[in-house]
Amino acid sequence: MKHIFREYDIRGIFGTEINPSFTKALGFILGKIMLNKNAKSVSVGYDTRLSNKVLNNALIYGLNKAGIKVYSLGLVPTPLGYFSNYACKIDANIMITASHNPKEYNGFKITINKESFFATELANIYDEVALYLKDFDNKIEDTEYEELDIKTKYIEFLQKEFAHLKNANLNLAIDTASGAACKVVANILDTLNIKYAHYFSEFDGEFKAHEPDPTHEENLFAIKNELNFSDFRSPCPTPLYKNGYVKNTATLGFGFDGDADRVVCILKDKIIKGDELCYLFANDIKNPKILCEVKCSKIIFDKINELGTCTMCKTGHSNIKKVIKEQNIDLAAELSGHVFFNDKYYGYDDAIYSMLRIIELYLKNPDFIGVLNKLPKSYSSDEIKIKVKEEDKFNIINTYKEKIKSLNLNAKLIEIDGVRLEFENGFSLLRASNTSPYLVARFESISEEKLKEINDFTYKLLNEIIKN
Repeated sequence: MKHIFREYDIRGIFGTEINPSFTKALGFILGKIMLNKNAKSVSVGYDTRLSNKVLNNALIYGLNKAGIKVYSLGLVPTPLGYFSNYACKIDANIMITASHNPKEYNGFKITINKESFFATELANIYDEVALYLKDFDNKIEDTEYEELDIKTKYIEFLQKEFAHLKNANLNLAIDTASGAACKVVANILDTLNIKYAHYFSEFDGEFKAHEPDPTHEENLFAIKNELNFSDFRSPCPTPLYKNGYVKNTATLGFGFDGDADRVVCILKDKIIKGDELCYLFANDIKNPKILCEVKCSKIIFDKINELGTCTMCKTGHSNIKKVIKEQNIDLAAELSGHVFFNDKYYGYDDAIYSMLRIIELYLKNPDFIGVLNKLPKSYSSDEIKIKVKEEDKFNIINTYKEKIKSLNLNAKLIEIDGVRLEFENGFSLLRASNTSPYLVARFESISEEKLKEINDFTYKLLNEIIKN
């Protein structure tokens, strides 16, 4: 069970790795920790997964046993849990979600006193949770909590912040992946009277339409169809056409993950990566202070540093939020679509807020392609996931790192998160995923030939390590 305590959250398969008795013990331990940190209240919410109501009951029961005040948010996007800490002055938050993972997974994202509870602190509670497991069973319990309508407060906040977008002459394609964003995205776009086509707009904890991960291009088929991608046609269900939207007139699309803390922005024939979004916004911020994680483009780092500063950090929302506070960063992003606005917002990853900021920027200058085309020409891989055993992934990375050091390559070695090698003409990255049993690789270079060289070098070395 220890492996489900990951770097920045708890995540595992419901039934075998996460069940109600475990969740009760977890709630009890977390409640005690919160009280020890002088956090006297906690909000609890969950996404659309079928196991969530059972786990919600178990978590609140454990929190009740600890003696902490509980506010129930119900089914809401993860960012609304964070928002409750700011808008309602609630001291802590736990979101029951497995984010973009397949339907059989579930998990917990924990915030105490507006800071992520992660890394060593999270790992260190495993023994306590295991110790108390014997005191809890899998029964549904009577629980005590106060219901809190955070959705209304959140929509009112966005309506006020983005009042200037009302009646904007814009056509959007939206895919909320049957996840937690479905209703809130619709509510705010309806409130602002923006025209949009809404795909997979109803909650479905089985994610029958597609997995709730917009970073996999195959999951963006509906938006690509709606935007008339020149190389793509696919049978799609009929979406909801809202606020006067006319079929196939969209110029801008957004794909959300299961709990709405990350978003992918799509133009016709172009899927914009998280680091590219950072560059677009950096051009609109005076002397920008930007934060990008290790998977991001070397060219993006170099070009933002010409406009202001661009700092590199570890992957993961918890790591990024910590650095944002420490360095007073304006904007941060992961390649995978987590975007963190500290400029005019609270510095956490909120896909719905990010969508509205992107719309705002697009209306100011819709030539996103023109801005991105000013970057030096480069070739890059997508984020490549390499399946390995959960218990092996960090050992493989450590062995790979030692092998790289022994080769004395003409490259800069960055060990912030895994192994990033920066060559004169590009970079390679190999790191262990903190949420799944994968290694993650990414490559970039100034030519397709050099890209292949970097790719082949990495895989040759990696395959030797795995074989041995």
